[in-house]
Amino acid sequence: MENKYIPLYRKYRPQTFHDLIGQENIVHALSNAIELNRIANAYLLCGPRGTGKTSSARILAKSLNCKEGPTLTPCGKCPACLDIMNSVPVDVIEIDAASNRSVEDTQAILEKIQYVPVNGRYKIYVIDEVHMLSNHAFNALLKTLEEPPANVIFILATTEPHKVLDTIISRCQRFDFRRITTDDIVKRLEYISQKENINISKDALFAIAKNSQGGMRDALALLDQISVLGINKQIDINDINEILGKISFDTLHDITKYIISGDCTQSVPLIDNIYSKGNEPIQIVSNLIQYFRDMLIVKNCSDKELIYSLTQINEINYDKIKTQSEKFSVSEIIQIIDRLSYYSTQIKDTTNKYLWLELCIIDLTNYKNLPSAENLLKRIEELESKIQSGNFSVKSQTPNVIKPTNDSQNHFEKPIQSVEKHEQPIIKEVLKQEKSSTENNSDNSDMHNLWVSILQSIDSPPTRAFYSGLAKPVEISNEKIVIAFSKEMFVKQAKEGNKKNAIVEAVSKYMNIKNPNIEIILSNNIDFSKKISPSALNRPKEKQEDEQNLTQQEEEDYQSFIETKIKQNSDIENKENISEPENTSDQATMVKQLFDGKYIN
Repeated sequence: MENKYIPLYRKYRPQTFHDLIGQENIVHALSNAIELNRIANAYLLCGPRGTGKTSSARILAKSLNCKEGPTLTPCGKCPACLDIMNSVPVDVIEIDAASNRSVEDTQAILEKIQYVPVNGRYKIYVIDEVHMLSNHAFNALLKTLEEPPANVIFILATTEPHKVLDTIISRCQRFDFRRITTDDIVKRLEYISQKENINISKDALFAIAKNSQGGMRDALALLDQISVLGINKQIDINDINEILGKISFDTLHDITKYIISGDCTQSVPLIDNIYSKGNEPIQIVSNLIQYFRDMLIVKNCSDKELIYSLTQINEINYDKIKTQSEKFSVSEIIQIIDRLSYYSTQIKDTTNKYLWLELCIIDLTNYKNLPSAENLLKRIEELESKIQSGNFSVKSQTPNVIKPTNDSQNHFEKPIQSVEKHEQPIIKEVLKQEKSSTENNSDNSDMHNLWVSILQSIDSPPTRAFYSGLAKPVEISNEKIVIAFSKEMFVKQAKEGNKKNAIVEAVSKYMNIKNPNIEIILSNNIDFSKKISPSALNRPKEKQEDEQNLTQQEEEDYQSFIETKIKQNSDIENKENISEPENTSDQATMVKQLFDGKYIN
């Protein structure tokens, strides 16, 4: 019968203090205690998983009970050593506190400590995950732990020492195990790979070490899992990423390239392709957070060796991420990480995770439009400088208002809400035309403003971002609305499900048209690079005033005035002259320009 396969983390478990990796201070302390014969009655071993707590307990037990001991190099052949290596509970009893946590289990231990050891000098109790014991079990153990029989030693191990009672900790010698460094793990993996004839690259071993989070057991388990791929070829870092479900560096580099260029039409299909390969949205966002975190370190650190040790960047990829880091400022990278963290939280809490992933990548491609503390400070400094110098001149044009005729003054000041709802879109368009002072405010500009207003009526932020980032209006009228996309996949999404219903409801709500005629088309002749600023869509809508009842004569006069205005605007050459707002100071005009054209009351 063939021998049963032994996993690498069990096969290469440290058998002596010399084999224990990355815990030199603990090895030194325990070795001196054995040589000086200063053995405590209780030890508490704390630290993360896979750092050698249980292995150290077994090594200490073998060193004390070995036939040739106490010794730092147990023989591994005597009955005491073999019992410990084979986990035979004769003199060294290992107890899992998670399944033996009651006070009755503790009392069973205390009843047996009076018996003398069989093969060794000491009866040693190794209690793993001791923090799982109940308070009653801890209290039952207190007196015996403080004054056990001379030939009894307790070794307690835990990953959560803060859950252990202070009265227990005070009766033990405490040793804190640290995470094993990446270099130490890589050296150990190289040694084992040579012993087991595993064909694996140095970069792959480095990736295993970085993803083991300082635990040697996790690293050996991953090496064992990946070793079956090295029969016909060398195992590389891409194999590690596939096993771990991580996105490759090149893919993350491409996503970042599209974020820099603001190319939403390329980034969204790439995200869709990654998602189709089985990567979960939360995993994609987490990988992007890690990538920008590495970029932040690369941008702020000049020592390459330190960068390699702190990040998952190797020499091959360093130049690529260094070049991209120069496209961002430090505050922009931090702001992008903050946005990714926000979407990570949203994805965890929602049922439609992919929709929020799309919104995330669309938002990131517009990162230049995100509000920045540096930009706000710059504008405030500019305002303070102008106030101190007394120079209130403003380069940009300020909004103009209509100068109404005397016979229509009273009617023009009436609110739009005072007329029938189906006439409001017409009135809004007339007012927009009256406020235009140059030929630059053409029909395209009016259609753009109307498109922005329609998008503001969409309640769902992801759907609003979908249309603002990917769609362009071709025609907007009461009879027909034509919306264009650059990709067939976007056209398909817009024609189906919630996205189609959202735009229909928005048009119906804003233009007051029942069953609007909306056509979704594919077009390659439209410039999709110009996008609507997110801040424009996020501005709160003006509060609607209560409708005012007009007398029949007032309503007829008002409608007559509106019809006259429409006829006047049909001939562009006969437009009325538009002037600057009256009674507006230079200082008020400058403040208005600094705050995106809004007067601050």
